[in-house]
Amino acid sequence: MHHDSSVSALATALRAEVAGLEPGERLPSSRSLVARHRVSPVTVSRALGLLAAEGLVVTRPGSGAFAAERPPAGREPGDVGWQAVALGDRAVDPAGVAWLLNPPPEGVVPLSGGYLHPSLQPARALATATARAARRPDAWAVPPLGGVPELRAWFARTVGGGVAPADVLITGGGQQSVTTVLRALLPPGAPLLVESPTYLGVLSIARASGLHPVPVPVDADGVRPDLLAEAFAVSGARAFYCQPTFHNPTGAVLAPERRVRVLDAARAAGAFVVEDDFARHLGIEAAPPPLIAADDSGRVVHIASLTKATAPSLRVAAVIARGPVAERIRATQLVEEFFPARPLQETVLELVSSPGWARHLRAVRTALRARRDALRAALAKELPELRASRPEGGLHLWVRLPDGVDDVALAEAALREGVLVSAGRPFFPAEPQGSYLRLGYATAPSEADLAEGVRRLAAVMRG
Repeated sequence: MHHDSSVSALATALRAEVAGLEPGERLPSSRSLVARHRVSPVTVSRALGLLAAEGLVVTRPGSGAFAAERPPAGREPGDVGWQAVALGDRAVDPAGVAWLLNPPPEGVVPLSGGYLHPSLQPARALATATARAARRPDAWAVPPLGGVPELRAWFARTVGGGVAPADVLITGGGQQSVTTVLRALLPPGAPLLVESPTYLGVLSIARASGLHPVPVPVDADGVRPDLLAEAFAVSGARAFYCQPTFHNPTGAVLAPERRVRVLDAARAAGAFVVEDDFARHLGIEAAPPPLIAADDSGRVVHIASLTKATAPSLRVAAVIARGPVAERIRATQLVEEFFPARPLQETVLELVSSPGWARHLRAVRTALRARRDALRAALAKELPELRASRPEGGLHLWVRLPDGVDDVALAEAALREGVLVSAGRPFFPAEPQGSYLRLGYATAPSEADLAEGVRRLAAVMRG
């Protein structure tokens, strides 16, 4: 954070300096900038890189940096109002996911977010894996369609249940996987059964694709199979999206007897089950086998992601499917994005094949347990009237608010007081049954920050 601030500050100073130079005039040497601004050579290099990307300077190896030619004065912007008619009334609303990706404001305690804090990410192991992957002779070549064979085999072994490498398609991350799968399975206008509440991202994908999310309630043991069967019958849906293991946002794990009944309900409806297994590597307790392990008829389309357990930009996942649906999904991926970048595939293969991978997962498990318990303890101390879940894995607590509390207004007020929380209402595809908050325990820097965030939240609630 401090290093990024130094780069930004130096870039701001250099912009002002460049404005006073004639095109082609040389900037001070890197050595002079280091001495003058008391920064490192790396900071100078990155600041000059920013200015070069903005077109303000031109760098010449061995000669230095020079003020760039100034573009001619721009014309008045044209009228683009005609686009509203050409685009029609279809809208793509990114609000459901955009706020999950933006960093919290300075000084705000993040009790919301979908990734591990940088201190929990395997940064050193990733750097080593990336360097090794980049040295391979074919690192930048077109990968085999379907993915690097050794990585497909690793996913097959990890998922188990008779999955073969040929059943595995390497994809560009969990969000892209869900998008590809839903577009392959369902035409625009079709209903899609989803848990209620459910992951915000799938609601955004469904609506952007012209699908109609149909809610199926969940409780502490996951989705209710009786209501799932009823929803299939009433809606005529041919797909059900679910997160049976460490569900987002509730943290629930689908009970063993319900897993059988979910597959039975899908079988009776002639429908697919899209199993989003995004949090398998975030288990505090042992995770049960995935639904696909009990599926012998190609009914389950399984999405296995690594991003949550590693780092946000490691956008690699796998879709596992059998039969004609597998070919449909592969064809959809091919026409939409060709393939995930091979260097990322090779990096993942290096990472998960190293001895440090198991150590990393053990360290994450230990840290998540401590953080989950610290957040629950802080809530019990500061806000004993709230009912918080005790998830066996994942990144969040699901907290029931007292009747009459507006969760959206509470989240907005909390942000003004320096703590970022997620209102529960957007996680419901229809009207919510009650008021909730989703509180994350993996994004804050430390357990002390978790406690401070809860203190700030309590101050807001006591008003």
